[in-house]
Amino acid sequence: MIHQTASIDPRATIGAGVSVGPFCTVGPDVVLEDGVELVSHVVVDGHTRIGAGTTVFPFATIGLAPQDLKYKGEPTRTELGPNCVIREHCTIHRGTVTGTGITRVGAGCLLMAVVHVAHDCALGENIVIANNVVMGGHVEIADRAIIGGATAIHQFVRIGTGAMVGGASGVEADVIPYGSVIGNRARLHGLNIVGLRRRGLDKEGQHRLRNAYRLLFQGEGTFAARVEALRGGAGDDPYLAEILAFIDAPSKRGLIRSTTRHGDDAEA
Repeated sequence: MIHQTASIDPRATIGAGVSVGPFCTVGPDVVLEDGVELVSHVVVDGHTRIGAGTTVFPFATIGLAPQDLKYKGEPTRTELGPNCVIREHCTIHRGTVTGTGITRVGAGCLLMAVVHVAHDCALGENIVIANNVVMGGHVEIADRAIIGGATAIHQFVRIGTGAMVGGASGVEADVIPYGSVIGNRARLHGLNIVGLRRRGLDKEGQHRLRNAYRLLFQGEGTFAARVEALRGGAGDDPYLAEILAFIDAPSKRGLIRSTTRHGDDAEA
């Protein structure tokens, strides 16, 4: 399963059923778990682990040094979960000692062509990132988020569970779980109703979330007062609890709050 033109350091750890195609390069501190496929012309270096069943397409690079002028060659890490698909020309850089020390992509993620995952980013599971998305260092994207093509995400931004970012957006602040943002700079457009339906949320639950969204982002009074009003009526709704926990969590970029008045959810 190893092409004769591939260059694999003998100190690398190669699992069962791994396929390494033409002109790939694998460094000494790399671990390729069972069933990983490097299609061709892939470079994997640094202290990098690629999870079982992941496929990496041509000209992608994983675990190379970060684009951080403070980085001095420290042995920081890169980790990809199982069953990811990394398409052509993606770049996933290792972490830094001034950050978390690791860049992580969770299980089941699809990174389409020319996606850049910078140092110390933390991506959850089952995320879809479309072509030509770029993110600065320390970005956090939670499970099942969808990022539209040609989007730029500022360093330290957090994107919540199940959120949707429309294509060609410039995201400079945090996106609430299940929120839908679009624009340059990105503005909150509503809820990601399509994603919520796919998760099985019934119409009653959708209605409850829409009402909470209107109270939180289109209601009267201060934002802090509206948060407390929502907290008082949240009950045991897990979606509202997740949104409130996201708002309460520390943030270096603040929260995207501006919202359109003509609609309160994203149907596509």
